[in-house]
Amino acid sequence: MFRNTERTNQVQALERADRILQTIAQSPRGTGVTEISAKTGLPKGTVHRLLSSLANLGYVRQDKETKNYFLGLKLLELGTLAGSQIDLRKISEPLLRDLANRTKETVHMVVLDHDEIVYIEKIESDGDLGGLKMASRVGARNPAHSCAVGKVLLSFLSDEEIERFINAKGLPKRTENTITSPSKFKEHLKIVRRLGYAVDDQENEHGIRCVAAPILDRRGRAVAAISVSGPAFRVTMKLIESKLKDEVISTAREISIKMGYKP
Repeated sequence: MFRNTERTNQVQALERADRILQTIAQSPRGTGVTEISAKTGLPKGTVHRLLSSLANLGYVRQDKETKNYFLGLKLLELGTLAGSQIDLRKISEPLLRDLANRTKETVHMVVLDHDEIVYIEKIESDGDLGGLKMASRVGARNPAHSCAVGKVLLSFLSDEEIERFINAKGLPKRTENTITSPSKFKEHLKIVRRLGYAVDDQENEHGIRCVAAPILDRRGRAVAAISVSGPAFRVTMKLIESKLKDEVISTAREISIKMGYKP
């Protein structure tokens, strides 16, 4: 049996990097290559190479005078984001449940990660899906361009970031309704940003329609999005326009305010 050598080496590098970070974390005054090597049992050359990579990524920083290494601001940033996501779920859960009860449809909350959406909350409705099964689940990923929550979050990116997203991920066709033209997609995102909500008109899954709105932090950045989803025969465009979009926008705004956003 052949082992996947490349994958094994990648995992080993991550484990070694973790050992180095743990060692630095235990040294308030910083620590040098020799001490890290001794404590981790790794060769100095390996330690130096991994530290260089970690420094370039912002996970560690080196004092120019002492040459000692300290934890970098990147870890603080990630820790803050992780904490905010935990707070976000805690704050949002009762409001999302109330939204699901009012609309009798399924409610999702997602974040954007590596140009994909990741479901961080899902509250099922008691409504009949008409034989359809929604594929979403907490922790699952989906393309951002073909769903309402993804389009809402992408609409907050700069023109340059949207261009990079399209070049990196493309706009693959999920259904016959998916927007696959870059120029049309860019114009669509401008409309989404202006309206403050997005609709997925069976663009990601056949027979499923949804409407989404952004959750903003105290700086006005879109940190997550929520949506109401259901079978297209029940979640009609008329119902979205007359009721659901306002319900979603109102709940998203309430969550945003609880997260520190000031309209």
